[in-house]
Amino acid sequence: MAIHLLSLLAAVLYLAAAGGLARPLLGGGQPLNKSALGLGGAAVLIHAGLLLGVHRGALDLHFFAALSLVACVVSALTLMVNLSRPVAALGVIVFPLTALLLAADSFMAPATAPLAMGWQIKLHVTVALLAFSVLSIAAALAILLAVQERALRHRHFGPWLRALPPLTLTESLLFRLIGAGFVLLTFTLLTGALFVDDLFGQHLIHKTVLSIVAWLVFGALLFGRWRYGWRGRRAVNLTLVGMGVLLLAFFGTKAVLELILHRT
Repeated sequence: MAIHLLSLLAAVLYLAAAGGLARPLLGGGQPLNKSALGLGGAAVLIHAGLLLGVHRGALDLHFFAALSLVACVVSALTLMVNLSRPVAALGVIVFPLTALLLAADSFMAPATAPLAMGWQIKLHVTVALLAFSVLSIAAALAILLAVQERALRHRHFGPWLRALPPLTLTESLLFRLIGAGFVLLTFTLLTGALFVDDLFGQHLIHKTVLSIVAWLVFGALLFGRWRYGWRGRRAVNLTLVGMGVLLLAFFGTKAVLELILHRT
């Protein structure tokens, strides 16, 4: 019962934080960024405490638990991004989704227990988690960038557009995140090659192939940015394609194995 109450509290705080961040975007009211980010920080702390407490600090990589864990990390990274580059609208996208995934794990998912893992696999999983989380934020920024560009192109200058950061700042931050995510994804593939013994026996071949495809997409985007100055719609499209492939790699195959084939 206590776990359910804490989960509900964290979800409400996430939604309250998103509402506070959305206020200037919707009606042009006074920004509530500091208060809203404080609520988001409290939600992340409760969420992280739940994940640590329920599984005693171990990594539970079952489908719903893994989604909740990733959502918590993405929300924490969103708060960190806003400390240096204020992109409040990012929380409007991230926090409600985190609340939904937390609620699904707490109230809908069956009880699960972490599987035993050596330190090598824990390292591989941790780096993969960070790579996915950083690139998830990049994908959210790409959506924000696409909305901004479309509004400017059609001259829709509403109060919500004035509340968003400058387009150049959003784009600069997007490529910084993609660069960091690409490095982490590279390390993920390297640690997987070193530490994973049996790709077929552990049902990891599809995940590996899709992860390599995503790595190639993000690598091509970074090369195109460096060599040809790619930006705008092309950057947005490639970011979303790469993230879509990575989503299939991390959670598409897991959903099929666990929810349809009932394998772990």
